[in-house]
Amino acid sequence: MRAQAKGAARVVDRRDSAVGEQSPGGGKRTAQTAKKAPGAAAVRGEKAAVKGASRTALVRRARRINRELAEVYPYAHPELDFENPFQLLVATVLSAQTTDLRVNQTTPALFAKYPGPEDLAAANPEEVEEILRPCGFFRAKTRSVMGLSKALVEDHGGEVPGRLEELVKLPGVGRKTAFVVLGNAFGRPGITVDTHFQRLVRRWQWTEQTDPDKIEAEVGALFPKSDWTDLSHHVIWHGRRICHARKPACGACPIAPLCPAYGEGETDPEKARKLLKYEKGGFPGQRLKPPQAYLDAGGKPAPPLGAA
Repeated sequence: MRAQAKGAARVVDRRDSAVGEQSPGGGKRTAQTAKKAPGAAAVRGEKAAVKGASRTALVRRARRINRELAEVYPYAHPELDFENPFQLLVATVLSAQTTDLRVNQTTPALFAKYPGPEDLAAANPEEVEEILRPCGFFRAKTRSVMGLSKALVEDHGGEVPGRLEELVKLPGVGRKTAFVVLGNAFGRPGITVDTHFQRLVRRWQWTEQTDPDKIEAEVGALFPKSDWTDLSHHVIWHGRRICHARKPACGACPIAPLCPAYGEGETDPEKARKLLKYEKGGFPGQRLKPPQAYLDAGGKPAPPLGAA
């Protein structure tokens, strides 16, 4: 993770110039950013250039976007609270079809009562369901987390395996969940193809695939394997904060000059700034206990469940 104090300090300058914020809660878009916002003619030329680009040009553009995002989000990290591989595995399974924030607000009670796989495997399902109710689909998720806990106890001595082939055999665990755990709990590179990642890499024309496994393969081929985990964080963070599904904040985007999809969202700088989410818009992030580098960069911890 880029949890260096130096990197955390750099994001403040980067945000002021690239995203146009003087503080997490606001500030005016700078002239430097305004100059970056391409006009309609430039957008048409950009799209044409990308469409006819060579493989080498595609790789260069993709890696440049990742470098730019790394400067905007040097503190990028997994947005699920966890203290060990088991907690991250369970939290990732629970995050399906809900927000990381809601998971983070729910798991403290879960892990306080069931700190390890042995505890969760032997739990009363009805009691687990009641704890997980805020996450939605709580009955199915209870079966998944209790099932994977039993598998960890019976097949892995109560330890989370550090191999993809073993992780995907656990109940409720697919490749996306496995790569989250491998990359962030074991330091083994992997690409996390969630809905944000899929949306952005297609907007940037890194791939035309719609199948997550094919997206993973095509995008992974554009980058060194060592970049995969941080790349996933950069893309997902950008998708959650700026490049939204329904209305991207194009006018507040630091990589607008590189984006062939510029103009699909709001291009007016001031209107776009109002669309920014989480710390870019002055709102708390999704973790109750975020890394110090995130706090140093102006990010705020999320409130606990039930807080006003």
